[in-house]
Amino acid sequence: MRIILTFLLLSFFSIHSWGQKTTLVENLRCEHLENPLGVDSPRPRLAWMLSDAESGANQLAYQIVVSADSANVVKGTGDVWDSGRVASDAIFTLYKGRNLKPFTKYFWAVTVWNQANEKSTSTIATFETGMMGIENWKGSWISDHSDKNEKAAPYFRKEFKTEKKIKSARAYMVAAGLYELYINGEKVGNHRLDPMYTRFDRRNLYVTYYVTDQLQNGRNAIGVLLGNGWYNHQSLGVWDFHNAPWRNRPAFCLDLRITYEDGSVETIVSERDWKTSNGGVVFNSIYTAEHYDARKEQHGWNRPGFDDSKWHGVKYRATPSQNIVSQLLHPIRNVEEIVPQQMIKINDTTYLYDLGRNIAGVSQIRVTGDEGTIIKLKHTERLSSDGRADGSNIDVYYRGDKATDPFQTDIFILSGRGEEQFMPKFSYKGFRYVEVSSSHPIDLKRDNLTGYFMHSDVPSAGTIEASNPLINKLWWATNNSYLSNLFGYPTDCPQREKNGWTGDAHFAIETGLYNFDGITIYEKWLADHRDEQQPNGVLPDIIPTGGWGYGTDNGVDWTSTIAIIPWNIYLYYGDSKLLADCYHNIKRYVNYIDSRSPEGLTSWGRGDWVPVKSQSTKELMSSIYYYVDTKILADAAKLFGKQDDYNHYSALAQKIKRSINTKYLNKETGIYANGTQTEQSMPLMWDVVPADMRQLVADNLAKKVEENGYHLDVGVHGAKALLFALSENGHAEAAYKVAVQDEYPSWGWWIENGATTLLENWDLEAERDISDNHMMFGAVGGWFYRGLGGIYPDENKPGFKNVILRPNFISSLENIKVTHQSPYGEIISSWQHKGKGIDYTVTIPANSFADFYVPAGYSIQKASDAISGKKINLTVNESGLCKLQAGSYIIELK
Repeated sequence: MRIILTFLLLSFFSIHSWGQKTTLVENLRCEHLENPLGVDSPRPRLAWMLSDAESGANQLAYQIVVSADSANVVKGTGDVWDSGRVASDAIFTLYKGRNLKPFTKYFWAVTVWNQANEKSTSTIATFETGMMGIENWKGSWISDHSDKNEKAAPYFRKEFKTEKKIKSARAYMVAAGLYELYINGEKVGNHRLDPMYTRFDRRNLYVTYYVTDQLQNGRNAIGVLLGNGWYNHQSLGVWDFHNAPWRNRPAFCLDLRITYEDGSVETIVSERDWKTSNGGVVFNSIYTAEHYDARKEQHGWNRPGFDDSKWHGVKYRATPSQNIVSQLLHPIRNVEEIVPQQMIKINDTTYLYDLGRNIAGVSQIRVTGDEGTIIKLKHTERLSSDGRADGSNIDVYYRGDKATDPFQTDIFILSGRGEEQFMPKFSYKGFRYVEVSSSHPIDLKRDNLTGYFMHSDVPSAGTIEASNPLINKLWWATNNSYLSNLFGYPTDCPQREKNGWTGDAHFAIETGLYNFDGITIYEKWLADHRDEQQPNGVLPDIIPTGGWGYGTDNGVDWTSTIAIIPWNIYLYYGDSKLLADCYHNIKRYVNYIDSRSPEGLTSWGRGDWVPVKSQSTKELMSSIYYYVDTKILADAAKLFGKQDDYNHYSALAQKIKRSINTKYLNKETGIYANGTQTEQSMPLMWDVVPADMRQLVADNLAKKVEENGYHLDVGVHGAKALLFALSENGHAEAAYKVAVQDEYPSWGWWIENGATTLLENWDLEAERDISDNHMMFGAVGGWFYRGLGGIYPDENKPGFKNVILRPNFISSLENIKVTHQSPYGEIISSWQHKGKGIDYTVTIPANSFADFYVPAGYSIQKASDAISGKKINLTVNESGLCKLQAGSYIIELK
């Protein structure tokens, strides 16, 4: 009855708070998630958005109410917190009410007053606290009695009874390794590969699940199946994860907290009264594959009434770390189901499936066959010359036994009981093709196999639609690679390594943030950085790591993630928490480089990885990143009111810039070092060039590009900088020609040759560094938003409170529409050629505004409201700046 009453109150509240008002309060978020479970922060972040199409719409004030009783919030009463009316246009704040209690569901709503002082209230949102401290756990860490070398996955079960009517139930689950949790035979939730990978001996993540509907009165059963993940890496590779200091047999801890209608609480916990055995999963590796023997499956093992008399007792295990925190992020899921485009029968025991595109994820097969039939599913990106699946481009760093643990090859042994189905639980691959081979003849059709695109299920935040099809295909391929490399942390590739290479992630940070709402993933990953950082400030170049990556090249051009990513999160979200959390880590990092670089220059780094041909000076590139990190540190110090740090690091940044320009800039010619595309573009992009030399340096870069036929001659650093350096310094036409070049070497060359993701090497015939799903050359995806749409964040009004618009109207591009879902709402920058002029359509979301810089050579002829059609008078100052308030505009320029 209470549930029905709450629903009716919420519905009434939702319908009757609006009336005919045009302002809506929407998209309520806590910790950047919708109605999250397991909030551990005592002061969670709360955010909302205004939806109002009226020109000039903005927020004058807000009020937040929070209560553990939804009826109070309906009445506008916040007995846990009532902010009162706050005169502010902010759409983001920290909770400032009474101390939050663990295991408590809180209801909250936001009331805003718009520009006409009209009041509107949101529908009710919720957040639910979790453990809020390791001391609140009741369960014990348990495992079976096997050691880390045992191949078969451990299964666990426990039965219990509920005698009273259940009001609500939550499962709190943490594991060293991976797990799937079951209640009464059904898997809990739709996540894959929980929990996310961390430095297990320093931080463990627990997940909170809503399980009220899965429990039943009377007998219940809990089942837990553990996988190895990165915790117990049994497959050998050059990265030494098999020697990780934390490595052990997987273990877990569970609290199932049941609240009854009478107010009493019972917690079912992991303890020594659980039982364990083995089953169908006879081997699993996050790196290679999974082996499943259906003959060994114990059907009903996770249901009540199962006969577990032959199962064994469990044992206690030490807690892996004392830092157990909530996994508050967008989880990994099977996001997209992909039907193969083609199936080729090679013979009675071999079939080849082609998904038509490269993905990260798994395949699922349905098959009928004799008992004991061994089916192998080999996943590859390429085919050999005879049309068979070829994994030679991605198994080069694998050092395991290819006979017993073949790379990216699942093994499924049939039970012979009719049609059977298999999809791995604890592994994923990077692939386009699946070659299915069997020890006995089987009959397969195209629909017997399905691919699933797996990745962190981050919401989309941007779109690109252009008249040039190559742009659309390249944008799509870039996003495919980005998502294929997002598994709770950004990776380099989803097959050969699956490593969290630092450089790859910061090269593509703008691409990621324009296209996807990924803040929760980056916040988790930067916590991994803090866990991995040495006391002297050094970071490994893959994070997390089992120890590999603290070599001689893990330098500033790669590990600048510690500064660049928090700064970009601040720019794109207006949220400084990550920057604050990393402040002292950035400081230690910069201080370490400073201690080794008394002259302000450093060659610590990997250099311009995988260049086309020209080699660029490592000291120049690494020193530029040293400058960038130091400048970010100074800006952060200013933001946080640390005046002494601001003075010190501002001076250090200027010293570094002077040292770079003194050694590497020829002030007569405007050439840096040897004048390669990378050497010319990096100083421009990162604002190292003296103001009076900027145009000459840019002109030299444009000339260099033109001489090369608008082809790329860069590695990773040049690919990051080149397009931005050109388009932001008067050479947008040249940048566009490079971006849409479709002959070797170029991004477009990949697309013309059938790529559906980005590659690791410009040369399609290269013999090393040849993954077909790599993100390190992915900066082009962010350039579309800036270089063509002209959408920029403003560091003085971050989070797109003020939108900077600098579109480039490319003569050979008929039209383009660029959208970005900012914290304030959707930004649209769309232009098309019309006769000798341009029709420019812009939308600036409510409660924000924009600085539109009219491109050189154009002037505004006419402007109107895109909704009402009413004429608008826009003024442009001597710098070409036109101020726009919130609203939608059609601007005609010539």
